[in-house]
Amino acid sequence: MENKILETYQSWLDHVRDEALHAELLAMRGDDAQIEDAFYRHLAFGTGGLRGVLGAGTNRMNLYVVARAAQGLANYVIGHFEPDQRSIAISYDSRLGSELFAHVSAEVFAANGIRAHVWPQLMPTPCLSFAVRQLRCAAGVMVTASHNPSKYNGYKVYGADGCQITTQAADAILAQIDRLDMFRDVKHSDFEAGLKDGMIRWIGEDVYTAFIETVKKESLLLPGDAVDKDVAIVYTPLNGTGLKPVTRILKESGFTHITVVKEQEQPDGRFPTCPYPNPEIREAMQLGMEYARRENADLLLATDPDADRCGIAVRDAQGEYQLLTGNETGLLLLDYICSRRQATGRMPARPVMVKTIVTTDMGARIARRYGVEARDVLTGFKFIGEQIGLLEKQGREKDYIFGFEESYGYLSGGYVRDKDAVDAAFLICEMFAWYKSQGLGLLDRLNALYAEYGRSLNTLHSYTFEGASGFEKMQAIMQSFRAKIPAFGGLDVVEALDYLPGRDGLPASDVLKFLLAGDCSLVVRPSGTEPKMKVYISVSAPDKPACEALERRIAEDVERYFR
Repeated sequence: MENKILETYQSWLDHVRDEALHAELLAMRGDDAQIEDAFYRHLAFGTGGLRGVLGAGTNRMNLYVVARAAQGLANYVIGHFEPDQRSIAISYDSRLGSELFAHVSAEVFAANGIRAHVWPQLMPTPCLSFAVRQLRCAAGVMVTASHNPSKYNGYKVYGADGCQITTQAADAILAQIDRLDMFRDVKHSDFEAGLKDGMIRWIGEDVYTAFIETVKKESLLLPGDAVDKDVAIVYTPLNGTGLKPVTRILKESGFTHITVVKEQEQPDGRFPTCPYPNPEIREAMQLGMEYARRENADLLLATDPDADRCGIAVRDAQGEYQLLTGNETGLLLLDYICSRRQATGRMPARPVMVKTIVTTDMGARIARRYGVEARDVLTGFKFIGEQIGLLEKQGREKDYIFGFEESYGYLSGGYVRDKDAVDAAFLICEMFAWYKSQGLGLLDRLNALYAEYGRSLNTLHSYTFEGASGFEKMQAIMQSFRAKIPAFGGLDVVEALDYLPGRDGLPASDVLKFLLAGDCSLVVRPSGTEPKMKVYISVSAPDKPACEALERRIAEDVERYFR
């Protein structure tokens, strides 16, 4: 083990005053592997901010790492904004340490002469994005690890536009962070004193209500539309932030037959009944489906801990509950939004929808059917938010009608610049009730779309590589994929698109997309927030069994590179 790592470890032993962290440091003594993993690097800061395992060390999420990041952000704001523009909005989710990290950040900002606007209780990510814009802040901080297991937490940074920071801003903030000594260079103040002198302020109920009312305006129903809203809905916030806003907007919009999953109702960062609180994962939805069967529900809704992702399940012809993928829900929402905008005269003259490059290409085909421009961006909803900002600068913000990504993220308006599960839950319930009034279920409409646009299947495969050795392994895997590969699953590679140098006007990103014969594709990339490699497979075939067989062949070929 390098001497530098041991020196850093000793410095933490000398300076850390938090009892739990200091005890953890003492427990590491003599365990070189554990010390190396905790201190071999500083937790990476990028466009997604910080995300990592909770614990002691520079490669962990803890109050010292968070305070250093907050100081770097404060220095950035001081260098880029006039004194009267220097304020930062802060929100946090239900995760372990989230409230502490939010308050520590506020203390650092206040100590640097930057006013901190803090939500007085945990709030979803979209509420943070909304508050940044509503309060005209220079930046925003959301303390969350989104859908990761309970051992993780994170620190997402937003720009003045309410969008997650760009690569350029992330690099500038990182440069400030890198200059700071963890213990000598971070300014601190007292939270209660900040509340008294006004440098720390609670965000008011008026901002929250404004958010709810703004989301309501995304409704695509007319006053005279006869829609039965007495549908039976089971909802689970997966022990996160969604309970208050989702149930409020549904009830205020006329959806009153709502059953909340009791075990997952209240915020709990341990996530005792859903260890991986991600609506993409069947296990996280299992308890909700049990409730749905018991209540004979029409629809199951789930939002992740920071309520920016939304998953659903609906009953099929046999009465069983079928989980819809993020792509399927996105296609249904896109088609519903386009058709209802046309029917109600709300389609702009030059409408735009935006999706990520790993999201189903069927979205572009649906968009063209309605005369909507489809734009592809890199993985990450911040790039969709960036497109809304570009449209806004052109005076075309209202031309944006929808954006979605395969990982269960949706947004139908420009009022925030990140995915919004409150908006998604609201529109999904409205869409469900609309089709039900016509004697149709969501699966009926989805099958009609497949009949019109062709059957497709999109899957995601994840491969975990923990620690320093895992990081090196992922880099080697990406290099192996960059070698000339003739085919996957028996399909020729028509074109290999490497986004590392930047292409199609998009920023540089460590992503490879292989366009395969027969309107199929394959995307490979390391995750920006987890120690994982992600593989996205998109296939087209005459029917579902053929799609599944083709997908398996491609996946088997891909897995050879991960052995």
